[in-house]
Amino acid sequence: MTQSQSWHPFVMISLTLIIGTMGTALASPLYPIYQELWQLLPSHITFIFVAYMLGCLATLLFLGRTSNSIGFLKTLELGLVIITLGLILSMFATNALWLALGRFVIGIASGLMTTSALIGLMWSIPESHKAHAPQLSSVITAVGFGLGPLLGGGVAQFSAAPLFSPYIPVILGAVLCFIGLLRLAPPEFTPQAFSIAPKLERPEPRFHAEFYITGLTAFCAFAAFSLFASLSPSFVQVIIPWHGPLVSGLAITCILLISALVQYFSKAIPAQKCLNYGLYLLLLSLLVLGLCMYLHWSFLFFVSDVLLGIGHGLALIGAFGLIHAMTNLQNRAAVMSTYLFVGYLGTILPIIAVGYLADHFGLTTAVLSFCAAICLLCGYIIIWYRQLQNKPVLG
Repeated sequence: MTQSQSWHPFVMISLTLIIGTMGTALASPLYPIYQELWQLLPSHITFIFVAYMLGCLATLLFLGRTSNSIGFLKTLELGLVIITLGLILSMFATNALWLALGRFVIGIASGLMTTSALIGLMWSIPESHKAHAPQLSSVITAVGFGLGPLLGGGVAQFSAAPLFSPYIPVILGAVLCFIGLLRLAPPEFTPQAFSIAPKLERPEPRFHAEFYITGLTAFCAFAAFSLFASLSPSFVQVIIPWHGPLVSGLAITCILLISALVQYFSKAIPAQKCLNYGLYLLLLSLLVLGLCMYLHWSFLFFVSDVLLGIGHGLALIGAFGLIHAMTNLQNRAAVMSTYLFVGYLGTILPIIAVGYLADHFGLTTAVLSFCAAICLLCGYIIIWYRQLQNKPVLG
């Protein structure tokens, strides 16, 4: 087998993962258009965003072991079919309820595809690069999430049908990836009995404190990004002089592409340092965002955007490294599911609270309250982790 042939399955699975993650973030820069068209409150936008995360969470809890039953290739193919259905529902949505349903379906597909793609990337990458497969998976996922709002915002900015046209390229990409996956030869595996029973697990007791710190760090990182993905298209219009879905799409894309670059280039930094640096930068980015909302200085928004991207990347690559270190082959998947469960809660609970506050007290008050709460949580985690690292047992 030649080198180009040996890389073909990896490239095909990577493209499938990119298309899947693009579809999940595509709608973010379109929310102000939906809001104006349907006269939606900020809480409605946050509930539409949360519908997607609930789909992810449901998949993680009840369908997380689908790949063990039907294989990762069939799971990816199923994910592509489901995400296409969700995109079509979103494309033809006539009200917030139908859009939320489309986002929920996309969340189910995203949960299926991200878990099965990691297995697929581990299988398909050439032997000489096996050690880098988990990091590459994280980077590829971030790239897909970043390209989604860029594509959605760019097409919507210059299209006569801004709530229809952005979905078409991703649907076409999903169809092409589906055809490409059908042409791959599936590896042999022993199927397990299908089960929807949730399986969440903590690592060994000696790692519990560090695991809680890792999960709460993911909670903060996911919450901060979700604020930008759900409501930044609304407050961007207030604090910077340029408007339109492309502008808000670029703001979201910058976070994730910076995060992907940081994760790729920080592989040699110890996980503990990455987690610490990530927490400090998340805290700083939210302080700057709060100052931006209070003073309406547009350049502070760009500073916050960049700082969040760096903090997001460092926090997640550090958390991933620590999860890897505190688990083994037998419990890694279940512990990772628990970690993601905690992280995904950060995309739901704080965002719902922000939507409620924005409805009743205004967007500025809501964002400032969010920044204050997550900053306090980041500060608490930093102090807790420092105390944990100073204990002799961890030395």
